[in-house]
Amino acid sequence: MSKNKCVLVISDTHEPYGHPDNIKFLRAIAEAYPIDRVIHVGDETDKHALSFHDSDSELFSAGNELIQAKKHLKEYYELFPRVDVMNSNHGSMVYRKAKANGIPLPYLKSYNDVLEAPSGWVWHDDLVIKLPTGQKCYFNHGIGADVKKVSQTMGMSVVQGHYHSIFKIDYWANPNDLFFGMQVGCSIDDKSRAFSYNKNTAKRPIVGHGLIWNGLPMLLPMILNKKGRWTGQLP
Repeated sequence: MSKNKCVLVISDTHEPYGHPDNIKFLRAIAEAYPIDRVIHVGDETDKHALSFHDSDSELFSAGNELIQAKKHLKEYYELFPRVDVMNSNHGSMVYRKAKANGIPLPYLKSYNDVLEAPSGWVWHDDLVIKLPTGQKCYFNHGIGADVKKVSQTMGMSVVQGHYHSIFKIDYWANPNDLFFGMQVGCSIDDKSRAFSYNKNTAKRPIVGHGLIWNGLPMLLPMILNKKGRWTGQLP
């Protein structure tokens, strides 16, 4: 199989506040598609207790949140031992806090050490890969709500997360090629108090992931029942 022939794109997981069926859903995807690369768009952890905004006292303390996040992430490590992860606003919260308080980076541990992640998990500010079509594709956590404009600015196809209620693929073309911008939604548990800021908005988070198969982008929504649990259907 050629490299990057089937790329799975994992959306924002925000552990330990991720969707309770996400691992089952990802396992089903892994069994259904010949995945040869996995890219996580970031916000792998939520770090609610460390937020610059007010935190909910009914949720985990910072220490307990980390313990619980590592328990959840261990399942991801076992399912996907090699993953490229995008640096993100929630994922980098400790580093942002350190900068705000004048703590030099050498005092801090790496993501792999803190999250007990395998060496195959590698964090990037952003990432460009070459698809089987020869086209380049740019990955980032989320640098603009209009992914097509981001793609046009970069001059290549783009995949990003961050915007939980946007789950789409936009195409555009110039005389040289056809390009896409893919926004992969999220994989959060919308019922968690960690996302109470969403409760009074009309737009709801869309749970799902992305796939780039032979250079073509696909969206894989998690179909939920009335109780917010995965129905077991696979797109």
